Amino acid sequence: MKKNFIFGIAAIFVMFFCLSTSALGADIDLAKKSTLESILKKGELRVGFEAGYMPFEMTNKKGKFVGFDIDMAKEMAKAMGVKFVPVNTAWDGIIPSLITNKFDIIMSGMTVTQERNLKINFADPYIIVGQTLLLNKKHAGKVTSYKDLNDSKYIVTSKLGTTGEQAVKRLIPKCTYKSFETEPEAALEVVNGKADAFAYDLPYCVVFMGQQGAGKLVFLDQPFTFEPLAWAVKKGDPDFMNWLNNFLKQIKNDGRYDRIYNKWIKSTGWIKNVQ
Repeated sequence: MKKNFIFGIAAIFVMFFCLSTSALGADIDLAKKSTLESILKKGELRVGFEAGYMPFEMTNKKGKFVGFDIDMAKEMAKAMGVKFVPVNTAWDGIIPSLITNKFDIIMSGMTVTQERNLKINFADPYIIVGQTLLLNKKHAGKVTSYKDLNDSKYIVTSKLGTTGEQAVKRLIPKCTYKSFETEPEAALEVVNGKADAFAYDLPYCVVFMGQQGAGKLVFLDQPFTFEPLAWAVKKGDPDFMNWLNNFLKQIKNDGRYDRIYNKWIKSTGWIKNVQ
């Protein structure tokens, strides 16, 4: 009986060892396939974004990419010890481009949504924003909330394929909605009196109001949605995700995040240098 018991224990130990070894091997294989490993081998971090979303990614007067996300990406590349490679990409193709390996990560003010999360994975949010409204000045004192625009007589604009567009369709479905390829086109429609309101993220509306809104627009700056922005990577890459979340924690506690935030979000001094 004692002999059988010892053999049984030995068998369990062998089985446990084999399973552990197999799992360890699978983990090592997964790590080798990580985008993080590819970045380190190539010596470059390819970052996908769409220039034009102020103040996150823009082109300055010298033709260089600048903005909140650009500075964050440069800090990330520096922490990895690799070269920062910007990849400007049209918004409607940015997720397919990530999936097909045109770049390593999306850093483009992307809102975390359940629909997008079915296709890609998001790191922890690096900033929280929400949708706000820029109104034509003729509505001053008359329209005080997004709810007031829920009527077909009001024309509301936003950018195609964004959460601004989704918010309009979901929260004020009775308005007459017009979609545009870029943020400036949609906002200028309101400036020029061809639309009543422009719905978009708070940081962008702050900048546009400062640039072209004086005397022409009314800014309803209280966000009416909750939108966490996060970096996006391909599915099935826990090593890269772990690195990104730890990097975010680090820069939020060593002063780098605050420096970048104050430069692009709190200040508007950079506007004069942007096209």
